[in-house]
Amino acid sequence: MTSHDAQAYDFDRVVDRRGTWCTQWDYVEDRFGVADLLPFTISDMDFEAPPEVLAALRGRLEHGVLGYSRWRHEDFLSAVVDWFGKRYATEVDPASIAYAPAVLYQAGALIDLWSAPGDGVVVHTPAYDAFPRLIAAHGREMRGCGLDDWAEFERLLALPDTSVLLLCSPHNPTGRVWTEDELERMAALCARHDVAVISDEIHADLAHRPHTPWARVGSGRWAVVTSASKSFNIPALTGSYAIIGDPASHAAYLRRLKDADGLSSPAVLSLVGHIAAYREGGAWLDALRAYVAGNLELVAERLAGTGLDWQPPQAGYLAWIDLRPLGIHEDEPLQRELIEREKAAIMPGGSYGAPGFVRLNVGCPRAKAEAGVDALVRAVARL
Repeated sequence: MTSHDAQAYDFDRVVDRRGTWCTQWDYVEDRFGVADLLPFTISDMDFEAPPEVLAALRGRLEHGVLGYSRWRHEDFLSAVVDWFGKRYATEVDPASIAYAPAVLYQAGALIDLWSAPGDGVVVHTPAYDAFPRLIAAHGREMRGCGLDDWAEFERLLALPDTSVLLLCSPHNPTGRVWTEDELERMAALCARHDVAVISDEIHADLAHRPHTPWARVGSGRWAVVTSASKSFNIPALTGSYAIIGDPASHAAYLRRLKDADGLSSPAVLSLVGHIAAYREGGAWLDALRAYVAGNLELVAERLAGTGLDWQPPQAGYLAWIDLRPLGIHEDEPLQRELIEREKAAIMPGGSYGAPGFVRLNVGCPRAKAEAGVDALVRAVARL
């Protein structure tokens, strides 16, 4: 990791993303029905990737040849191992790592590997909106459980056809960071009921309190699925990786990756981006987390004026806001105010199974974050 002064990174600088085929800005109409809204939606950030990552990408492009590549080499594997060792004090066996194009691809492949059609997959609710679709597309049944409902959690695990826990750690959309004690409790219950665990940890590097990887507590059939894409804002490069604890499952997963899905050659720029991020991007990431924490404090201050005692999340840049204390229990009236009057696109809680909430993305320059929360406050006041 580098020793760059955090002041070297200008997160206040506005980068115009319009006209770049950007999901958040150019395609906001797809989800909200109106174009030219100020978006606070999909979970990517409006910041440039770290300069160290951009320099590494430029260097690779200057080579000029973009042929088939491999990921099973010391440069990539050691970057992942060292990151987990330094950031999380967690030892990772390089032989347990497997590259893949996306975290959700990995989750789907592992669901297929560890369950049968019709089996149950336990998910904490409110749930990341892609999880229900993923589980249904693979012919499994999603079994939702509240974040702190341990009795229901064990009841669902104990069902004879429950095969997998699909864990979001840290949790999206709430930003909850599970404690090590909580994760150890989950691990013991899953082991007792012979339930495999897939832990989506793509938000881990953005935790504002200590994060415990499942790799530290898991036993039996388990996998961590993650990527540098969220924390270093490089999702357009594609690419992710898994840490699979069971060697037999690791081998079966790689056979599917290569033989069934034809994915033996990775996106080389993704490898370059991951390696540079993990080896040189630590200072940038620390500065980013501090800046995002400032945005979240701004949201808390503005919401306090509405009477809400909202507290920043334990991880990430997504403000999950419960508006029910203000009498807002449905999404449609608020969304109408936000879209028609405020020209702002903010994710409705119903997308995650929780009407009366919103998810406000403040992974952006402070001026934009301020505009977003002020639009929300004005819309709420009118209701």
